[in-house]
Amino acid sequence: MKEREIALYAVTDILSEKGYNNIVLRKELAKNSRLSVVQRSFVTELVNGTLRNLINIDYIIDQFSKTPVPKMKPLVLNTLRIAVYQIVFMDKIPDSAACNEAVALIKKKGFMQLSGFVNGVLRNIARYKGSIKYPDKDKTPVEYLSVRYSYPRWIIDYWLEELSFESVCGICSENLAPPRICACINKNRATGPYLKEVLAGDNIAVTDGALKGDSFYISKTKDISKSKAYKMGMFHIMDESSMLAVKIMDPQKGDTVIDVCAAPGGKSFYCGYLMGNKGSIISGDIYEHKIKLLNEGAKRLGLDIVKPVLRDAAAFDKQYEAAADRVLVDAPCSGLGLVKKKPDIKYNKTYDDIISLSALQKEILKASAACVKKGGVLLYSTCTISAKENEENVKWFIDNFDFETEDITEYLPDALRCNTAREGYIQILPGSFGTDGFFIAKFVRKS
Repeated sequence: MKEREIALYAVTDILSEKGYNNIVLRKELAKNSRLSVVQRSFVTELVNGTLRNLINIDYIIDQFSKTPVPKMKPLVLNTLRIAVYQIVFMDKIPDSAACNEAVALIKKKGFMQLSGFVNGVLRNIARYKGSIKYPDKDKTPVEYLSVRYSYPRWIIDYWLEELSFESVCGICSENLAPPRICACINKNRATGPYLKEVLAGDNIAVTDGALKGDSFYISKTKDISKSKAYKMGMFHIMDESSMLAVKIMDPQKGDTVIDVCAAPGGKSFYCGYLMGNKGSIISGDIYEHKIKLLNEGAKRLGLDIVKPVLRDAAAFDKQYEAAADRVLVDAPCSGLGLVKKKPDIKYNKTYDDIISLSALQKEILKASAACVKKGGVLLYSTCTISAKENEENVKWFIDNFDFETEDITEYLPDALRCNTAREGYIQILPGSFGTDGFFIAKFVRKS
């Protein structure tokens, strides 16, 4: 199959069948393993770029089509969407190529009678793309942000309850950029300079991360898992905001650490590095297949102190009562800080999800609090930008349990130091640290 046809199948699966974009993409690329690195990159760009700009694209199509978007057949609509992404958002693709390939694809899929319609809509968009009219930024700011940056209106309304227009605009704008891949260095197996040398030997480009000595950003790789350094367990993939959460928890050699929602394992593994593989890390998850992934990851990285266990983080477990020096609660959340990596998230979540997730987070915090020794640390984190899941849960936890927050300023890079850090928590917005949107709060059990 050609790249655009692969992208069409992926986008249709994600939008019509509610598939996760990263899983669907991986599956489609695996089925078409003969694609070159350039072709794989093009497919990935078509899929993720279309998803990032979906509401904007539909807004454009509706301006040039007599048939409204909701009434179009999914395959026809998704073919138009992918073509519009190329025409409006990809400078290197000739408009004629995007139009011609879309028409050819429509014919191949058995919609010969609609080929003229598709051709007419796309050629008009190509001709007049410089004069597309968007909602007025001053008169209708919510609609402007929703259309311009492709976010459902409820998310914009929700964020504007807590954040300024400029902050929300910054979040949305940042999330239109492609994500970077961050490698967390396994210092038990490699120094930073040596890892950089090994990666360069596999023609993988490397730049230093903000957490110098602990992270690299990597690029120009087809499949990082096939690199020599990965196979030798010199690193694992992990965003720097997640790494910062572990830094703030500050695990020590010999500690007993419980990571209550551990899969896919990044934070447990980083704890293992910082602890020099000395102590005990109990890595819990509710799904058996994720326990298998945790075991495989720990084995590859040489971390025998990581002990994956099948357990429900929201249920009290007597055997872990007051057993841990540090407990890490990286809670299930709405994931609104991960839109850059997972653009489908913004279309799949609802406000009701936030309410139900907030309740689940409280149950997990309640069960996890009992695991912490007197004087021990509980670290709460989410990968979202949501006051109900973040700041409101901090207040609820302090009001109901024998914990207090601890100043986290000393652990933060200068760019992130802020007033709330002295109160024990920080909301990282996309772009402020070059990472995912993330929330981190540190509590200490009163002794």
